[in-house]
Amino acid sequence: MRLRDVGPDDVAAYVRMRCDPAMMAELGGPQPVARMAEKVRLDVERTAADDWWVRMIVPDGAAPGAVAGTVTLWPHELDGAPISEIGWMVLPEFQGRGLAKRAVREVLEAAGADGRWGRVHAFPGASNGASNGICRALGFELLGEREVEFAGRVLRTRHWVVEP
Repeated sequence: MRLRDVGPDDVAAYVRMRCDPAMMAELGGPQPVARMAEKVRLDVERTAADDWWVRMIVPDGAAPGAVAGTVTLWPHELDGAPISEIGWMVLPEFQGRGLAKRAVREVLEAAGADGRWGRVHAFPGASNGASNGICRALGFELLGEREVEFAGRVLRTRHWVVEP
């Protein structure tokens, strides 16, 4: 597995991840296909500026352009304070192979080396056993459950934090 920056040609991968009801079941349901080109454009811009880290997960032996999912680290505010948040998605045919865990670990290690991200928060869906398991396995501390907004939807999540 390797990680690469998101690129303009990743719209189809975003559609597969963000517009599929099964993929988005823990994230409030599918997003509109019509919004994906703009989402990719913004993510490419933010990544190029080094404001966000949007990494595409490329499985070993994959065809050029193939991706298994994404892992993203970005800054924003929570309860009026600045935080860094990490999130990930892996397509169904690549789930269960440890790719998300390896990708999250790699991004956390890079964040620790970079030094500007501070403590990193994660908010997987409260019932998302796989993503909560990744947090547990990578040494995140569970702070509790809380409601958060994602893509204009309020979700019930578990709130985890780790010092990379």
